[in-house]
Parts: sequence; C-alpha cells; structure tokens
Amino acid sequence: MARKKLTVVGAGHVGAHTALWLALKELGDVVLLDIIEGVPQGKALDLAEAAPIEEFDSRIKGTNDYRDTENSDVVIITAGIPRKPGMSRSDLINTNVGILKSVVEGIVKYSPNAHLLIVTNPLDVMVYAAWKFSNLPPNKIMGLSGALDGGRMRAFIAMELGVSVEDVHAMVIGGHADEMVPLKRYATVSGIPVTQLLSPEKVDAIMNRTKKAGGEIVGLLKTGSAYYAPSAAVAEMAEAIIKDKKRVIPCAAYCDGQYGVRGMFIGVPAVLGANGVEKIIEIELEDNERKEFNSSVAAVKGLIDELKIGK
Repeated sequence: MARKKLTVVGAGHVGAHTALWLALKELGDVVLLDIIEGVPQGKALDLAEAAPIEEFDSRIKGTNDYRDTENSDVVIITAGIPRKPGMSRSDLINTNVGILKSVVEGIVKYSPNAHLLIVTNPLDVMVYAAWKFSNLPPNKIMGLSGALDGGRMRAFIAMELGVSVEDVHAMVIGGHADEMVPLKRYATVSGIPVTQLLSPEKVDAIMNRTKKAGGEIVGLLKTGSAYYAPSAAVAEMAEAIIKDKKRVIPCAAYCDGQYGVRGMFIGVPAVLGANGVEKIIEIELEDNERKEFNSSVAAVKGLIDELKIGK
C-alpha cells in the first residue's frame, strides 16, 4: 500500500515542528515547503538524520517547488508572519491573506483532493479565505483552534490539580482569539467536573489564562509566538484524518446552520476522519455561554466582512 503524503507549508518554528510530530507518528512521508531557498531542505535533512535515532521511517523532503507536493493527502498551512508583541491577530490579516492566496492556489493545483489544515492567524478568517481561494468542499478545510486552546486549558487544569494531563478533558469553542469561549461545564478530570475539584475563582482564572495563553507566550518570547503546542495540536488533527479515527476535536469548521451560524468557519466540536470534518456536534450551551459564543462569531464575521472576497 502506498504511503500517505503530508505537506507542511512554511518551514518556520511551527512548520518544522509539525513535520517532526508527523514523522514521529509515522503518518506518511512529509514534504516541507518554504519560499526561502535552503531552509526547508536543511531542516528536512536535519529531521532525516534524527530518524535513525528516534526510529521513524517517514521520508522527509524539503523543497521550494509546489510540484513536489503533488498528490498530498493532507496539507498543513503554517505560512505567514507571526504575531509580535502589541499586535492583535486582526493586524495580521492583510499580509497573511496575500500569503495564503498564493499558497492555496499552489497547493490545489497539484493536490486537488487534499485536506487543508490552516494554522495561519487570524485563524478563523484564514480558514474562510482558504475555502474561497481553493474552491474545495468545506468539509475538507478546517482550522487549528479548539485542539490547541483545549490543550492549553487541559495543561492549566493539570498544573493546578497536580494530576496527569491524560485524565483532563476540556472544551473551548468560538473564534481562535481573545473572544474564544472555554466551557467550564465540559471540563472534567476522569469524568469528574472540574467545578467539583476547584473553587469558582480558580476555574475562572484558568479560563482567563486559556483565552490569553497565546499572548502570554508572545509576551515572554518577545520575538515570536508559540510553536510546540500549536504544531502538536495540528498533527493530532492530521492523525485523525489519515487514520480515519473519528476523533472528536474542536476546530474551526464550516457551519451551515449549526449553533445558529451559517456560511462561515468557527470553533466547534467536530468529528474528524477520512472525510475531514464528518460531523459537527451541537452541545447544549447555557445562556451566558451562548452569548459569549455569539459575540465571538460576530467578531470573526466582522473581520471576514473586511476581506471582501465574496460570500
């Protein structure tokens, strides 16, 4: 059986680490694409030289040529400029939409049946733009949001309680921005609601830290943004598709009436399998959660309206 093929566009910190996770999971052969000559080739060679040590047999190729991405099953797009201190995600729009357009057109030309996983910020807007630029069915396009945000919330809960991260589950929906909506009612430790294990003040503090987690890292690094957790989270999404796992992972998925949202991508719990986003799961929201979610949707819609690339 032919191996699956996965392409990562952008060989910066997020892209290179994504390639590493994909190779470690042996999901298929990996192509690392970047416009800067030598960078993807050098990082791919470095990863290939780690293969005997970590014992993975995924082949890794670095390239500047879209032709090398031909017939990819999954394409992860990390290309774009990262956030800098004091910069909002919406500040990134104009630059990153231009980058995304050329990337998506190059990818679809050679891999018209690929699933596109978008990491570039501002996330929800970029997923929408990728859909418009690609003309792919919306189930084949999704964005990294809740998989990362939920992972961060799980980490904070585990830190606070001193328990294994494996037993912690959390759900974050809405836009991948400061308006995201962590759902404390759906946060559990081995099925025990986190609200039974922590004071309301502690839970609220964790929810607020989750919302600002990306900015917290930007502030500490000063010259870049997070890359270990984002790359691990998008690799988890790719694994669900490649292995047809039917994982329930919150991500930026196309809504056609679910949660009262139509014609746009927003973070919701979705079943990920061989057909991409196979189903959106509608969970019960309390009035305050619904209000926060609707505000998050409105913020994303406002950014999409500024794009003027068609509805």
